[in-house]
Amino acid sequence: MACASARQSTLFDRTLEAVAAARGRSAGRVLRTALKPSASLSDLAGVPVHLKLENRQTTGAFKLRGATNAILCLDAEARRRGVVTASTGNHGRALAHAAGAEGIRAVVCMSALVPANKVEAIRALGAEVHIVGRSQDDAQEEVARLAKRDGLAEVPPFDDIAVVAGQGTIGAEIAEDLPDVETVIVPLSGGGLAAGIAVAVKAHRPKARIVGVSMAQGAAMHESIKAGHPVAVEEVASLADSLGGGIGLENRITFELCRELLAKTVLLSEDEIAAGIRHAFNVEGEVVEGAGAVGIGALLAGKIRPRGPAVLILSGSNIDPQAHARIIGGAAA
Repeated sequence: MACASARQSTLFDRTLEAVAAARGRSAGRVLRTALKPSASLSDLAGVPVHLKLENRQTTGAFKLRGATNAILCLDAEARRRGVVTASTGNHGRALAHAAGAEGIRAVVCMSALVPANKVEAIRALGAEVHIVGRSQDDAQEEVARLAKRDGLAEVPPFDDIAVVAGQGTIGAEIAEDLPDVETVIVPLSGGGLAAGIAVAVKAHRPKARIVGVSMAQGAAMHESIKAGHPVAVEEVASLADSLGGGIGLENRITFELCRELLAKTVLLSEDEIAAGIRHAFNVEGEVVEGAGAVGIGALLAGKIRPRGPAVLILSGSNIDPQAHARIIGGAAA
């Protein structure tokens, strides 16, 4: 699906135009989240560091932005038939919420690696849930089957112009709230968040550095950028479960944007991710899941040394409460 003008000649320009449209389209349907200064991380980094609190978004993660924009782009026939997606949890929850608000049927396909709390949250919003296999690729095969069988419209979790544009509204807010931003540190999975933010921020401040952070094993976008083309990776369990899954070997949008616009990508160990979760809670007073903590973890580990004013995206809060308690209590990752 798409919801953007084709008049622009470049993917960057087309995406930027779509971000502007998404802001108007989704106004009042998603939260404009706060940009919170962090004294502790500013002291550590030697530059002002701010936290973009997407963990406080309505569904507990940034994904609501892209899902809402995509739902609002549907034509009448697609709305009548319903939507389907593959998800590691947060996109499915966001799509269930956005579709429910418009009275549209939603089907979410997930692998057995998705934490139970995320699965139940999606069911609670009225979506139909299909658990298939042990990878995002397995879930995507089920999406293709259901789309063909039932005529459902697919809303991809990242590689879609409407979804990328929705996530890009975060970058537009950062550019307004911190005009002199120099570094933005973004959790990196399929690249929808990183690509959208990079386009919006660099349109305002071309020399700003966008850094993607992922987990050490199964970092599909990192491996794809390194290879120079989309590659498949083995999907393994991680504290940063939302960053799992491939980018799609036929990726059309996010690979190109991430390859061109990210200054670098950084990988974290499970212990470094856990340290980010603990710091977020104990020092910043924020509950974040593993994916949302990778920016903090990268700063704590000294793997990123930002220049100028920096922003860390706390992308989500949807962590199992018992797992969070164990990590805060110092349990090994």
